[in-house]
Amino acid sequence: MTSNRLEWRALQPDTDSYQPLFSQAFDDDTDSLSAVQPRLINALGLLQQSSAAFPLMLVKCAENPDYLPLLTSALQSLTDDEQQVFGGVYQVNEQKISWQAARIADDRFATCGEISYADWIEPEQLFGCVRIHHNSITLEPGLLHRVNGGTLVLSLRSLLAQPLMWLRLKQIITRQRFDWLSPDDTRPLPVSIPSMPMQFRLVLSGERDALADFQEMEPELASLCIYSEFEENLQIADEGDLSLWCQWTSQLARQLALPAINADFWPVLLREAARYTGDQENVPLCPAWLGRQLREAALYREQPLLTGESLIAALSAREWRENYLSERVRDEILLDQILIETEGEAIGQINGLSVIEFPGHPRPFGEPSRISCVVHPGDGEFTDVERKAELGGNIHAKGMMIMQAYLIAEMQLDQPLPFSASLVFEQSYSEVDGDSASLAELCALVSALAVQPINQQIAVTGSVDQFGNVQPVGGLNEKIEGFFEVCRQRNLNGKQGVIIPVSNIRHLSLQQDVVDAVRDGQFHIWAVNSADEALSLLTGVEWDKENAPCLLRSIQERIAQINQQDARQRPWPLRWLNWFNHS
Repeated sequence: MTSNRLEWRALQPDTDSYQPLFSQAFDDDTDSLSAVQPRLINALGLLQQSSAAFPLMLVKCAENPDYLPLLTSALQSLTDDEQQVFGGVYQVNEQKISWQAARIADDRFATCGEISYADWIEPEQLFGCVRIHHNSITLEPGLLHRVNGGTLVLSLRSLLAQPLMWLRLKQIITRQRFDWLSPDDTRPLPVSIPSMPMQFRLVLSGERDALADFQEMEPELASLCIYSEFEENLQIADEGDLSLWCQWTSQLARQLALPAINADFWPVLLREAARYTGDQENVPLCPAWLGRQLREAALYREQPLLTGESLIAALSAREWRENYLSERVRDEILLDQILIETEGEAIGQINGLSVIEFPGHPRPFGEPSRISCVVHPGDGEFTDVERKAELGGNIHAKGMMIMQAYLIAEMQLDQPLPFSASLVFEQSYSEVDGDSASLAELCALVSALAVQPINQQIAVTGSVDQFGNVQPVGGLNEKIEGFFEVCRQRNLNGKQGVIIPVSNIRHLSLQQDVVDAVRDGQFHIWAVNSADEALSLLTGVEWDKENAPCLLRSIQERIAQINQQDARQRPWPLRWLNWFNHS
């Protein structure tokens, strides 16, 4: 069992080798956005220099207010200092309104090509308005008049929610003219107001589903515009990449007017970053996420700097605030209202691992799930109880079929399996989906067929393909911590642990109490490449071994025994026909 066992150092990102880097002061005032978002900066620079007929850019980023000023700041840094006046001035008389091109930037409708943004905007704020009071007319400029000759950054959601506003905005960009409309659709303007020349660049930012809606609404336009993304993660290939991330984070801290960052802050933040991205070699660039960690750490600091202790205190307090629901679910297990075995052995029963996400709850959490399998003489049908009860999703059904295909191929039968099996998630009353339990279901099925007990001290997660390879799954940290907490509250005995796919090792960033238990030998994590390895760990018996007892031979002997019993129970003509067909 020791060959697959992970050392405690593999359970979190390696931070020891980066200690000299963390000791540096990342107080350089240079803009680090261009270093961590080179593709985005390239696209923004192209837009600023664009002579396209429709100067539009789509940016995929989170629906978060932090991104719009970030894009605006980047555009401002790419803009030439050359001042050019756009727009003009309206001369309003009693009977006539005239337009004159701007001579100075102080004219009411003049601008020097401002770059501005708006998260949510109403039509009157965007286009301005015509105010009529006692036969007097006043023209109020809108945001468009301020960005004439410049660039406007808008949230795509605000336009999709107001399609008439988008249609007018598109017409202005296409015609490069701004027309005044009456504030009352049923009454025309009392006097004619000349249109004014208007040209500006437009950046629309939003999530991928919003971009898809826009593409469906404006397919030709979407195919012509410039596209880029705010890359949410940075892959850490070497120390230089990590240095860029530290500079980016330090720059955000300065922008938020927070204290400087101490060297011991970085390892804690890096571990939390790996939990957020789900990968030890990827760190988040999201300014909203990083800003939250920095601000909350500042609230718990006891020193002038942001330290590792302050971040640990902030993360612990947040977990405590958000853990009520997971503690109540765990209490159901500890009070034996949900039956989960963490000691002993059982045939056809295994501890799978699930991640629970409740709508409205900010934190997903893991819990063990008891999966059971019973077999009986039959026609070879495998019954997925969740699917039959319409509680299983399509991906779960696919995983079940793949698992069954692997098992049938391994047994190399020349006739239908003389057993029927029934697999179920016990005490599960909501929909089950995903294929991350297919390895556990396979092990339970093999245990029931071979009449070989499974060690209940070990939980399993992972999916399998048709060749028995174990594939990575999601929510790994939450799953391991959920089972560990149940074992810990029942007292760790040094034999409990979790089986995970080898390809999931890079996704580990476990809480410190789990790492300490693994280091002390009180809890174990095994990583496997194939279903054979998992079966050997769980049952203590190998799946297939030539000229020696193994699970496959036990199943084959049981099948042969059932077939002999069937042959003896048949009338003699059928027995003779069966002998003739096999001779």
